Amino acid sequence: MRLIQNMTTIAEYPASEYSAPNRAIKIAVIGGSGVGKTALVVRFLTKRFIGDYERNAGNLYSREVQVDGEQVTIQVQDTPGMTDNGISLPDHVTCSIQWADAVVLVYSVTDRSSFDLIDQLHQLVVRSSGPNMPPIILLANKADLLHLRRVDSQQGPILAGNLSCSFYEVSASEDYSQVHGAFHRLCCQLAKQPPPVSSSSPPTSASGVTEKRRSLLIPRPKSPNMQDLKRRFKQALSAKVRTVTSV
Repeated sequence: MRLIQNMTTIAEYPASEYSAPNRAIKIAVIGGSGVGKTALVVRFLTKRFIGDYERNAGNLYSREVQVDGEQVTIQVQDTPGMTDNGISLPDHVTCSIQWADAVVLVYSVTDRSSFDLIDQLHQLVVRSSGPNMPPIILLANKADLLHLRRVDSQQGPILAGNLSCSFYEVSASEDYSQVHGAFHRLCCQLAKQPPPVSSSSPPTSASGVTEKRRSLLIPRPKSPNMQDLKRRFKQALSAKVRTVTSV
């Protein structure tokens, strides 16, 4: 796995021309601002914890792993933080939900407003998904900050029960096994499901009119522009060479 400049994305491995591409498992992570979504995603994919990030603009992370003996590509869409003002929810958060095979809802145990936002985010998932409701898990992050806790430890499981989803209380900074366990169980659940129908054979309605798959109407999350990155790297290298030559 490679990290591309300032952790803006983790590049996908190119598939060999002699082998079939891996199955992709797509996960969208949504939650309030400052709850640690990016830290959780990076912790899961790299085992590392980085405590300080630039404001998230909605990044796509990807890594090849084995799930139950099958080589798969896990793609995680990290969405911008949202507030409890339900008037202006970012459009691409809705697109990310529709693109994803599963959704991870995140709140911080140190931020009561992020917990109160979960029900609204769950309703957004329901509205965006239509009849194809994806699996959902609820993560309570920053469990290590006991002195700053604002959400009782019993409230998370109760909310998860009301939303009919699995619940995990984790600490991105202190315990990799908790974070990995939550995401890995979700990936195993998705791996057991039949792969999505190929776009080459879209479903047909009862009237015989071919319908486009919903996912085809969703703009795919941005992947890195490798040619642009190479160009910028060469420019920086050339500048260093000119500086040394002039000295």
